Amino acid sequence: MARRGRSAWGAWAVVALAGVLVWAVMHGHDGGASADATASPSASGAHAVAGHPSPSASASGSWYTGSYDPSQFAAQVRARAHEAGVDPQLVMAVLYNEDYKPHDPAFERSWLKLKPTASLGVANMHEATFDQVKQGRPFASRSWLELPDDPDLAIRAEAWYLHDLAAQLPAHHVPALTTDELLALGYNTGPGNMRAFARGVALGPQAQQYLDTTRSNWEKAGKAIAI
Repeated sequence: MARRGRSAWGAWAVVALAGVLVWAVMHGHDGGASADATASPSASGAHAVAGHPSPSASASGSWYTGSYDPSQFAAQVRARAHEAGVDPQLVMAVLYNEDYKPHDPAFERSWLKLKPTASLGVANMHEATFDQVKQGRPFASRSWLELPDDPDLAIRAEAWYLHDLAAQLPAHHVPALTTDELLALGYNTGPGNMRAFARGVALGPQAQQYLDTTRSNWEKAGKAIAI
């Protein structure tokens, strides 16, 4: 899709942003990783994925070229999931779950001016969560504000957050939910709710919607990482 002129972009952004904010209010949440994560720092790995560097900026200074599909980051998902020791299909499914709003970096920065507590990046992570997850990790020096411009960093933080959530799961949980489903729920609703769901506490409407979305995206995520 061709880029719009500055004045046209401004008008489109206002309309689109209003629509996204309405969606967020109607669906009762502002994106993925909640702010009550409990990090368990320990990691290794270089900043760049060997053989798969972060997507280079376009001529406009952004990786975003007018459209986005999580499958375009399959290489980064596989590499970062391996680094964090989590299921790459889960990492990809969460990216599909969080693909409900535009991830144009300029759009996200505009949204942040209206809602300073917004989530950022392709994995929709809140600032407090990112700041906890990065502790003791190779990306500890990175800033949450970099997430819109660096999908690889966003995916890396997502993968390590899922790793931290996995460390908080009880050894045994209700059979109605798989481990990956519980981790996806934890990503959306926080570790406390995740542990409650693992014990058998009934899911609320928001959690049930996220679970349904995860299940509907699961096969697509598997195909994406197999590319």
